[in-house]
Parts: sequence; structure tokens; C-alpha cells
Amino acid sequence: VAAFTGNSNTDRGPRADIVRNVKAQNPDLLFFSGDQSYDHKHHTAAWLLFGRQFAEIIKDRPTVTIPDDHDVGQGNLWGEGGEVSHRPDGADGGYVMPAEYVNMVQRAQTSHLPDPYDPTPVKQGLGVYYTALNVGGIGFAILEDRKFKTGPAGLVPQQGPRPDHVTDPKYDRASIDVPEGRLLGDRQLKFLREWGQDWRGTQMKAVLSQTIFGGGAHIHGQNNNRLLADLDSNGWPQSGRARALYEIRRFFGFHIAGDQHLATVIHHGVNGWEDACWSFCVPSIVNYYGRWWWPLEAPMNHDPANPLPFTGRYYDGFGNKLAMVAYANPAPGNYNAAGFGLVRFRKPTRQIIVECWPRHVDVTAPEARQFPGWPVTIGQEANYARTPLAYLPTLEVEGVEKPVVQVIDEATGEIAYTLRIRGTSWRPKVFKEGTYTIRAGEGDAAKTIAGVASVGEMDSSTIRVQLPGG
Repeated sequence: VAAFTGNSNTDRGPRADIVRNVKAQNPDLLFFSGDQSYDHKHHTAAWLLFGRQFAEIIKDRPTVTIPDDHDVGQGNLWGEGGEVSHRPDGADGGYVMPAEYVNMVQRAQTSHLPDPYDPTPVKQGLGVYYTALNVGGIGFAILEDRKFKTGPAGLVPQQGPRPDHVTDPKYDRASIDVPEGRLLGDRQLKFLREWGQDWRGTQMKAVLSQTIFGGGAHIHGQNNNRLLADLDSNGWPQSGRARALYEIRRFFGFHIAGDQHLATVIHHGVNGWEDACWSFCVPSIVNYYGRWWWPLEAPMNHDPANPLPFTGRYYDGFGNKLAMVAYANPAPGNYNAAGFGLVRFRKPTRQIIVECWPRHVDVTAPEARQFPGWPVTIGQEANYARTPLAYLPTLEVEGVEKPVVQVIDEATGEIAYTLRIRGTSWRPKVFKEGTYTIRAGEGDAAKTIAGVASVGEMDSSTIRVQLPGG
């Protein structure tokens, strides 16, 4: 998957270097995460320009495009379920441009996607496009992480020059985590919960959306503009972030997004460190507005082998747990850290290889180098790396290679996770002692084993499951 964001109109010229490199790398899918257009009131002309800039790669391979704030005419967007915004900055929640304009943008950019999971329009009759796509055995959930998000103005106390920018060093992180704040909203959470259980034709799963679930930058625009928290990021609202990550980790999903003008690879935590998914925020195509990851505090758990100094465990400005693994700050000679991302899903090994390429580098040259810190290799199961407190007996499945396994907590009825395993033998982990139901296989051929008691780490017991040969 080649992934892009931020096609700023400060450079309206061709994108020949990106096109040449992508053709050489020959990805199976292109993903443009938003801000394909920065012409706030003239989307059609900007959309045609985008088409000309990338025609040579979008003409002959599947391409996902989803609009972000600049595409619909706003600097930042908190969609508030389709409300009308009454502020020019949109910080009260809702859309500044007329609904007809927003729907036109969405038709242009998303009408080629699979049908929406639930096409019911939101307020003002705005359409929705969140959906699922399968390419080559990789399942992608395509989300709208702006449309349902709550605006901060009037909801949380302003603690900086703007409703979304916190600069007051005395601010209370918990004070801005309001229970009525939404991020993905109930409809998209329901979609993730149901789609996460459907592994037909799928070996690995990923999420595509506008931006990542964390505050991944400290300095914005100029090197003296430090924000303690940015409510445009999906680190806020914290409870909404947690609900999103709970659903994504249930299917061991990897997250690809953009918008931040700063490339990062982060392992997210909710209750504990690294207990949720990994994310890759790709660099901007044209980075007119630089951002820097530049924490003031020392990292916890820094890997001395990492060439980047600000890596390790950090709390973002909202108190969210982030393990920063790689970042690409603007620096002399790197075009403000502009570039694009490439994610390789290795189905035989279930590895995810994350690459981050600068602009104006010839990827075919022997001396070609990615941004420092890349590539990053992640195992599929690292997207739910929560520490187990117990295990279930090892499953030995006969009749089917790589069956789907689902684990259900019988005390709550909650699905712990669903995964297509490698091979035929696998040991499920669980996060509390108790009894569980295991479902192995798919559809009518699936087998359900109830009342499975958890065991200790050293226990060697097994459960044999016979499935009809596929």
C-alpha cells in the first residue's frame, strides 16, 4: 500500500518524483488520506489538478481517496454529526461550507468506493462513506474520523489562543475529557465491531482514516510555537480514542493515516503501554506547515539502538500512552520532511513492513535511503500486545489451514478478539482468569467449544478441533 496525505496548493506543479517512485515500487493499492485539495472553495478544479498530478499511477490500480478538512473548505474539522458550524474556524462543531458543497466533494472523492456500511445520511442530509475493502486478502476498514467528532468550543474550557490549542502549562488533562465528547461515534464503532469478526477472504486487517489516535506533534508551524495539546488531533477526546482503539485491537488492526504534516510510527496504549494497535502517519506530499515531535521530557524505555533521540514511551498532551518508534522532523535539505509512505503486508509471515520515503529520492538507486528510523517491521499480533494474565489450552485444528479463531469471555459475553491464525496450532491469550468460549472456523462449518477454563503459562494442555476440509 502506498499512502499519501497533504497535497498542498503551495506547489501546483507535477508530482513526477512521487509518480516515478511509486511506479517503480508497484504497490497493489494507493491510499490518499485527505487534503487532496487545498482550494477551499473551488474543489472541482483542484480535484482535476490532483487527477492530472497522479494520473499515471491512479489510472491502473485500486485507489482509495477520502476527504479531510481542507477538501471541504475548512482548516480543521469537527463534523459533529453533520451540524452547521457557526464559527469561521468550525471549532463549535459542524461544517462551514453548505451541505451541497460538502456532498459534492464526497461524491467526487468517494463515489468509487464500496457501498457504505450504513448509508443513512447524517444531519443536513450529508452522505456517509465509511466502508470496507478487501484487496489481495488484506481487509481495510475505511473510516470517517472527522464527521462524527465533537467540536471543542463551548464544550471544554479554552486554555490557549484558540479553542483547539492548549498552551496553558497549568491545564488539567482530565478536564478536557468530557463524557459527551465523541470521536468515531456509535455508528462507526458498531461497524468496526461487526466487520472485525468477518474474516472471509482475509488474512490481515488494517484501518484507513484521516489521522492517528494520538497527539503526535509538539511544535506547529514555527519552531517557537509549542502546543501542549492539539484538539484537532485524534488524541482528543480521550474516551473516544480509547473506544476506537478497543475495537481496532479486537481484530489486530494496523492503522494508516495522515494529516499531521509529520511522519510517525507509534505503538498506542490505552490502559497499559503498547496494549493497542500500531499506527503510521505518513508524511505530507507538500509540507507547507511543518510540525516537529520534540518532547521536553526524557523518554521511558528508549531503545539505544534507535537512531532517533526522542523515541520510547511518552504521554501525549492528553495523557494518552504513546510509544514513539520513528518520526521525521523537518530538517535542512529534507524538503520540510515531505514524502510518502509504503506499507508491505507479508501474508506468509504476518509481518507489516513500514517504509517512509522522502521527496526527490530515487528509490531505485543503490544509495537510496528512507527517513532515519525506517523501515519498521511489526508482527500482526503486536497490534494487540496486551500482557496476558492467563492462557487457554493450545488449539490443534485439523481439516483447515489458517482457521479463524474467536475468543469470547463467558462472564461478560464480550468478544475478546477474532483472528485468522497462521498454520493449524495456536495458543490463545486472555486477560483475566475465567471460562471462555472458543469459536474456530467460519460460517456453518465453525465449531464452538464452550466452558474452556483458563490455564497458566506453563500448562501444556491442548484442545483438538476437527473442521470440515476447505
